[in-house]
Amino acid sequence: MKEVILMAKRMTKEALIKSLDTDKASNVLWALLNENPALEDTVYKIAMQVLCDVNSDGIMNDVYYGLNSIDVDALSARSGRTRYGYTDPADASWEMFEEELEPFIDEMIKYQKRGMPSVAKEYCIGIIKGLRKYEKESTSDFSDWVPDAPGEFIESVYEEWKKGQPSEDDIVEVIEIKDE
Repeated sequence: MKEVILMAKRMTKEALIKSLDTDKASNVLWALLNENPALEDTVYKIAMQVLCDVNSDGIMNDVYYGLNSIDVDALSARSGRTRYGYTDPADASWEMFEEELEPFIDEMIKYQKRGMPSVAKEYCIGIIKGLRKYEKESTSDFSDWVPDAPGEFIESVYEEWKKGQPSEDDIVEVIEIKDE
C-alpha cells in the first residue's frame, strides 16, 4: 500500500482524479457525499447542469456517426452459417442497426423517468434527425442492407417517446420534425 501511495504522490492531485474510470469516480462521489451530506445540493445542481446540457444536433450527429460506422464486414461475420444454424444477413443487419440505436433510446427513456420531459424531447428529436440524416446521406455498404430501417425506427422512437406522456405542444413539435 505504501508503494502505491508513493507512486500516487508523483502524480498531481488533478491528474490522479482525472485518471479515475467512471466506476471509481462514482465511488469517490458517493464517499464524498457520505462524508459531507451538505454537498448534496451542490452535487444535485451540477448534475442538473450536466444532464440538461443536451442538444438535438449533437445527438443527431452521434446517432448518424454511430450508424454510419457499422461495418459491413461485421455483418458478414455475424451472418451466414454458424454452429447454431443459419443467420440471415438481412436479419443480422437489422439487429446490428437496432443495437447501435438502443443506447440513445435508453437515454431518452432515462430522461423521461427523471422527470425531464424537455430534455427527453431533445433526445427524441436528435435521434429522429440522426436517422433521417443516415437515411439521406449514408453511403456506407452497410446502409444497403437496411434501407427501410431508418423510417421504421423513426416511428418506433416516436412511439417510445410518447409513452412518457409528453405535452400536446411537444407532440406537435416532434411530429413536424418526424414528418419532414
